[in-house]
Amino acid sequence: MPLTEATLLVVDDEQAIRDSIVAYLEDSGYTVLEAENGQQALALYEKKSPDLIICDLRMPVMDGLSLLRRIMELTDEVPVIVVSGAGVMTDVVEALRLGASDYLMKPIVDLGVLEHSVERALERSFLVKENYRYRVELESRNQELQDHVDRLKLDLQAGRAVQQRLLPEFALTHDQYRISHQMVPSNYLSGDLVDYFQVIPGKLVFYMADVSGHGASSALITLLIKNQIDRLRDEMENDASDVVLIPAQVLRQINLELIRTQTGKHATMFYGVIDTEDNTLDYASAAHFPAPVLCTREVCRAIEPESLAVGLFDDATFENRRQKLDGFERLSVVSDGFLELLADVSLQEKEAHLLELGADPTHTMQHVLMQMTSEGKTRSASDDITVLTVERVK
Repeated sequence: MPLTEATLLVVDDEQAIRDSIVAYLEDSGYTVLEAENGQQALALYEKKSPDLIICDLRMPVMDGLSLLRRIMELTDEVPVIVVSGAGVMTDVVEALRLGASDYLMKPIVDLGVLEHSVERALERSFLVKENYRYRVELESRNQELQDHVDRLKLDLQAGRAVQQRLLPEFALTHDQYRISHQMVPSNYLSGDLVDYFQVIPGKLVFYMADVSGHGASSALITLLIKNQIDRLRDEMENDASDVVLIPAQVLRQINLELIRTQTGKHATMFYGVIDTEDNTLDYASAAHFPAPVLCTREVCRAIEPESLAVGLFDDATFENRRQKLDGFERLSVVSDGFLELLADVSLQEKEAHLLELGADPTHTMQHVLMQMTSEGKTRSASDDITVLTVERVK
């Protein structure tokens, strides 16, 4: 506030001196209270809470030093200017030791000197109060922020626990095939989704989705995709529809569902259905990258991404593909976060390296990911890392 809006308390037992000081300061715009001794001053202070006190040291009933002691016991935020006559410098030293902000010698010939001392003391006092207010406000905001972060952590942990329950708990083994996965999320919540299940004897379904972005919004889209496919699975089990076994139609429905949500999110997906009796793989790819690696006894090749990601255009089309699994060894599907673990410089080199890893008969990409995780190489990953492996059981 402006200095002249401050309330001052003048304490002096000499009426003439008190009157001259009060009149001068009131002419300067201050509100001025007055008292003739320390006892009256203390009562006024407790009632009116002045912003500054001008106090004579030698007074009857209660002197200036006693008043100063009592004031400092109550607060150290109110500046006190002591006024001392000649020959009592020991009292001035004691007053400064007790906390007085300034002192002036009597007689005060130029009251402008007193006004200047008042202004300086008020400026320092207001600055200290403002800094304290800012500090209290900052501490309060920091505490609110910390409380928010703590709540957010709990929410994220709860969300992460829910999301973990979306994932398969165990590997799926049926006839000659085994499907398993490994996931390393970059944060509490993941934008990657993987699942696999058997709907009817001889039909194994598996898929991977990689939602754009990170955090809670991407995790919610994984929940939506999972819910959509689970609904199709229920329809199959209730003999209402067999769409869950037709990869292209599944991607088409998920595409439309994401567009209807109007979240602006999209996802790449690879969806496959294995017929264990015919030894065939039906699949569809919604721009899934990097390309899944399919290995047979003779050769390993990449299944190149097709179509668009789901959630971009409502007229997007998706193609069903069929692959005979004669001589089948394994199929490795990874999210694009896996590429960050590879030290190769160019994307072409990373893709070639990925093909080499997929062709290694001694280690699946899951083993590679687990090894890199144990070595701490996944700690700084900025994206979720997921590996889905379909392999023939020996």
